[in-house]
Amino acid sequence: MLAENINYKDVLKKEGMKSTKHRFAILELLEQSESPLTAEQLFIMLRAKTASINLSTVYRTLDTFTSKNLVLKSSRVDDGKVRYELNQHEHKHHLYCVSCHKLISIEECPIGELKQTLKNKIDFEVTGHNLEIYGYCHNCRKVHNNNAQ
Repeated sequence: MLAENINYKDVLKKEGMKSTKHRFAILELLEQSESPLTAEQLFIMLRAKTASINLSTVYRTLDTFTSKNLVLKSSRVDDGKVRYELNQHEHKHHLYCVSCHKLISIEECPIGELKQTLKNKIDFEVTGHNLEIYGYCHNCRKVHNNNAQ
């Protein structure tokens, strides 16, 4: 953990931010998570580690991290909750299972051709995008199809 905190300290310093134990802990939890987390999930996990944090502190810290582009913020259509993940500066998209809530990363960007079409047809230059596709994963589709019969 110390080696990670040293790295976090450098990242925060580069962004002109003060290094605090709460900021380190939030960055660490986001780094360890396999999927994006809500502020409430982070708060519960942080409270298990230390009792001296408020939910408002978690939200303020996440807002600061988002404004500094250290954290990505997204919301899901199915529940409307905002989730946060470390910005790994990777281009990625997700498939999201509405049944088991599994998040599956898509390696290839399916937007490339659409970006060129938008530029050519309506002179619109895409500067960024986010894609989440909702449906049923392989296992849940089997259960869903069996229940429908």
